Amino acid sequence: MTKEFKGIKNSVFQGRSLLAEKDFTPAEIEYFIDFALHLKALKKENIPHRYLEGKNIALLFAKTSTRTRAAFTTAAIDLGAHPEYLGANDIQLGIKESTEDTARVLGSMFDGIERRGFSQQEVEDLAKYSGVPVWNGLTDEWHPTQMIADFMTVKENFGYLKGLTLVYVGDGRNNMANSLLVTGSMLGVNVHIVAPEELHPTQEVIDFANKFAKESGATPKVTADIAEGVKGANIIYTDVWVSMGESDWEGRVKLLTPYRVNMDMMKMTGTPDDELIFMHCLPAFHDIETEYGQEINEKYGLTEMEVTDEVFRSKYARQFEEAENRMHSIKAIMAATLGNLFIPKA
Repeated sequence: MTKEFKGIKNSVFQGRSLLAEKDFTPAEIEYFIDFALHLKALKKENIPHRYLEGKNIALLFAKTSTRTRAAFTTAAIDLGAHPEYLGANDIQLGIKESTEDTARVLGSMFDGIERRGFSQQEVEDLAKYSGVPVWNGLTDEWHPTQMIADFMTVKENFGYLKGLTLVYVGDGRNNMANSLLVTGSMLGVNVHIVAPEELHPTQEVIDFANKFAKESGATPKVTADIAEGVKGANIIYTDVWVSMGESDWEGRVKLLTPYRVNMDMMKMTGTPDDELIFMHCLPAFHDIETEYGQEINEKYGLTEMEVTDEVFRSKYARQFEEAENRMHSIKAIMAATLGNLFIPKA
């Protein structure tokens, strides 16, 4: 049986939106992680946890998704809620109807709203005008729901977070790099962004990370030097070279091919095998078994992009556990901000 879950009282979260990690305290982020681990244990033991019985959840997707859509849908159902998927062609948000008007309508019908899109301001406005919790499923700036799953996965593997070193290799100015740098600094994890200088995070993001690092004792780093950046890593993390909505494959291939995660890079860390893992938020271009992969192969002659197939299928790989944890972590976020929790004791 699971042990009794203890943490911050649920009232701290009731009615709040999760739009960016920096809007929460480090202790609150840790609560989400630990609560997600608890809910995962309940799921594995077939213990019901229907904290959102009778609730209705709107899932607004401007960007397509496998993991985010599947995670929110299954999480809502496990919690007893009804999820309603509304894709880019299903609603008039930003086309024939303003964000404010859409928010007011949906807020009157649904108890919570997830938004996966492009604009951070849009998700902020949804939260401002809807009157219900809004969860950021991804914007161009931040990816907070992914962070709870990611650091949940890290804690599952190591048993703790503070003092670990996570190295993100690749496009250092995208939403994943931003979120990992800031969230890691909140939690006492030393996050290194290893990227070409042209793709380093903005100074604003670096300043957020440094602010939290002063409190947590973390030592964030941004560098173009691969050997320096990966030394001592416990987690090597990467993402696709070109994010959804972008198209500069030629420029990214030229800049980022030297930053491909391969077995030499894993060994370059100098970390013992039992203290080193690989993570990726997916989808990953580790082979050409997709239409996209074949297209890139034809244009640029690449059979692998951000990570080699050898690393992707290696003993270090944790990307599929990480993907499963999207469901458990999103469940924790929705239950904490929307549900009336009764945590079963051991």
